[in-house]
Amino acid sequence: MALAFDPQQLPVVGTDDHLPAVAPARLTAAVLRERFAHPPAWTPEIKVEPRFFGDRSPAVAAVLVPLVVRAEIGVLLTQRTDHLTNHPGQISFPGGRAEPSDADACATALREAQEEIGLDAHSVEVLGTMPTYTTGTGFVVTPVVALVEPPFETRIDPFEVASVFEVPLSFLMDPAHHRRHRVEMSGGRREFFSMPWEGLDGSGAAHRFFIWGATAAMLRNLYRLLSA
Repeated sequence: MALAFDPQQLPVVGTDDHLPAVAPARLTAAVLRERFAHPPAWTPEIKVEPRFFGDRSPAVAAVLVPLVVRAEIGVLLTQRTDHLTNHPGQISFPGGRAEPSDADACATALREAQEEIGLDAHSVEVLGTMPTYTTGTGFVVTPVVALVEPPFETRIDPFEVASVFEVPLSFLMDPAHHRRHRVEMSGGRREFFSMPWEGLDGSGAAHRFFIWGATAAMLRNLYRLLSA
């Protein structure tokens, strides 16, 4: 589904550098396990996008938010191929539409991660889920947060995934990197976050990954949970 605007060309209308970053001591596997085992009272900042992209019936979906356990925890993300119907070329978590055979959102997220990037469920420790996020394209998405223990291999499905990369969790949990954008569309105004990351692509070359939209919003909600 082609966008009517290029999000990377929109001006930045603000950042949130007045908000504190999540302290590194709170971004360890042990603390993350405790946070999801005994979550505090918190409220997601963004739950529903305006329906600017069609009026089809909502579709249930789930994504895996894979936190790779290293000296500094990283978030495993994918870049979608450009020919896909939904969210082509965008940065996303591995995930997709629920199937009737899936027992729950966790099963959907794990199955999709296996299919898209070859991530074996035996390497994954599910910590818990976050509240659903409804995209402007009509997907009601449950984020499933999990730890991924190295060593593990990824084998991408070249039809769906162009590349897989990691971003330090500390970078994404610092609101100084959360940029705000605004665009006027025929259906009204849309506002969204972006979190651009200068990293390396699958071939080791320098690349600018533009994290925005639903993925950035779910990361923003994760920030709210971890900073509560």
